[in-house]
Amino acid sequence: VLISCGSINSPKLLQLSGVGDAKDLQQVGIQVIHNLPGVGKNLQDHLEMYVQHECKKPVTLYGLFNNPFLKLYYGAQWFLFNKGLLAHSHLELGGFARSSTDFDHPNIQFHFFPSLVINHGLENPDKHAFQFHAYPNRPTSRGWVKLRTSNPNDMPIIQFNYLETEGDRQQMRDCVKISRKIFSQKSFKEYLGKEISPGIDIQNNDELDEVIRNTSETAYHPSCTNMMGIDSMSVVDTDTKVYGIANLRVVDSSILPDIVSGNLNASTVMIAEKASDIILGKQEAEPVEIDFYKAA
Repeated sequence: VLISCGSINSPKLLQLSGVGDAKDLQQVGIQVIHNLPGVGKNLQDHLEMYVQHECKKPVTLYGLFNNPFLKLYYGAQWFLFNKGLLAHSHLELGGFARSSTDFDHPNIQFHFFPSLVINHGLENPDKHAFQFHAYPNRPTSRGWVKLRTSNPNDMPIIQFNYLETEGDRQQMRDCVKISRKIFSQKSFKEYLGKEISPGIDIQNNDELDEVIRNTSETAYHPSCTNMMGIDSMSVVDTDTKVYGIANLRVVDSSILPDIVSGNLNASTVMIAEKASDIILGKQEAEPVEIDFYKAA
């Protein structure tokens, strides 16, 4: 049996089936089949901060979001010819940065978006503007997923514990500071209008912390809740098999021990392809040494 329900529903399904932390299961009246305390623990995610500016020129997606005729035009263009403004995500431009010499790898990721994201995109932008999405690649805060009740239809309790550590809070401040530094470059001069968020008056750490707590949003990268490993909190072994349960595997981003430095898509595909090879008994490829960037 393969469980592949994602980092929220895979631990939920295991817990509903009696596999998980015995104390948590007993609290909601689930019969304990196997006490595996790591199920649902170690929850990680990328929390991102938006640095937003008004745009001096009408070159953003403002018109697309607010003009119904443009929506019809570009919708038809995409549907008929697979091109135009609706044929891509507009998040193609991004990068990685190292916020300090304390890190030997790029610890912050950026995406540029030629419009405003307001309330998770549920509200249309009210002006021409653009923004950076920025977040720490390897946050150290850890959360959990637990059953709310024994009813499979009830949503689980999800506690991310964002910004739990000072290291995460400092890196979020650095996200804002580096974004501002990039926007201050000469290439942005003819487009850069007033800073919308956090706001130019937000400068010291206390002010930044308050804005970050109030406005940062998930990047929708929940992971690591059924982590692979060999310690007492591990849920699956290196063959993706659930410890203590025969013929049961988990194959999704929940088995990552630590969140990856970037989006989850490629890593999740890699997990699925590797698990497939393991299940089919394919011979492992020969290891290859590949050079990668290291800070001087």
